[in-house]
Amino acid sequence: MRSGVRSPSAPLHLILNSDNLILIMLNLGVHVSTAGKIYNSVNRAKKLGCNTMQIFTRNPRQWRKGHLSEEDIEEFKRRVKKEKIKPAVIHIPYTLNLASERVNFHKITIREFISDLTEAKKLGAEYLVTHPGSHKGSTQVQGLLKVAQALRTVLKETKGVKTKILLENTSGSGSWLGYTFSHLRNILEEIDFSSRVGICLDTAHAWAAGYEINNPKGLDVLLSEIDKEVGIKRVKVIHLNDTREKLGSCHDRHADIGKGYIGKKGFELIINHPCFKKTAFILETPKKEEGDDLRNLKAVRRLYRNGI
Repeated sequence: MRSGVRSPSAPLHLILNSDNLILIMLNLGVHVSTAGKIYNSVNRAKKLGCNTMQIFTRNPRQWRKGHLSEEDIEEFKRRVKKEKIKPAVIHIPYTLNLASERVNFHKITIREFISDLTEAKKLGAEYLVTHPGSHKGSTQVQGLLKVAQALRTVLKETKGVKTKILLENTSGSGSWLGYTFSHLRNILEEIDFSSRVGICLDTAHAWAAGYEINNPKGLDVLLSEIDKEVGIKRVKVIHLNDTREKLGSCHDRHADIGKGYIGKKGFELIINHPCFKKTAFILETPKKEEGDDLRNLKAVRRLYRNGI
C-alpha cells in the first residue's frame, strides 16, 4: 500500500505506510462557519481535510432566536458520520456568563446553557466548550462558586446527556475566571469532579496568562500544573492558536500558527507531546481572507511527526 493511503477498514486516525506500520494521524480541525445551514459546516471542514471541527450552533453574540429543526439536526448527524468527523465540538455563545452576579442574568445563563447542551446532544457532539465566565461586580471566590452552582444545576437537569462540558482556560484579562488551573480545580471540587466535565486548553490564552509554552521546560510546567490541579486526562480539546501578545500580557489576540510569540517550535512541542496523542486540536486562527484556514492547517501538519 502506498505511503499515506488510508486502509478502507482502518479508523480515520490510523493509516498504513509502505512498511505496514500503523501511523497515528493528527486529530486536527478548525472552527467552521455554519452559514446557510448548520450541516454545511461539515462539508467546509471536510474540504479543508479536517477530521474534527468546532462550530457555534447559533449566533454567539445574540440571545437565542429559535431552535434547530429536526431535519437539520438529522442531516448534520448524517454528514458527520459520513465524513468521519470526530469529535464534533460546539462552543457556547459569548452572551452567557456562568459567573454572573446578577441573579436574573445567572438564571437565564443556566436556562440557555441547558438548552445548548441538550441541542449539542441531539447533534451528536462529543463536547461543549465554555469559558468559566466573568465575576464582575463580585470577587473571584464568589464568581467561582457561581460557576459551580450553575454547573450543578445544568448537570442535574441533563442527566443521561453524554456530551461533555469542557471548561476553557482564559487569558486573565479583567474579571475573567479560569486563567489558572487552580480556578478550574475549585469549580471541579464543588461539583465532585464530575466525569461529565473536562478541560479545553487554549494555547494563546495560556501564553497570555503567563505560561511560557514555547520551550520544553515551560510546557512541562504547564502540563504539571494541569495534572496536579485537574488531571491531564481531562484535557479533551486544545484550541491551537498563536498570539500577537507578549508573555503574561493578559490580552487575547490570536495569530497565525508560527507567526506569533509561541512560534513553530512551541507548536511542534505541543502537537507531538505524548500527553496529547488522543486530543483534538482545533484552530481558531485569524480568518482575513480565503485560504487562511488551509494555510494554518498546513503549517500545523508540517510540524507533526507521525507517531507510531
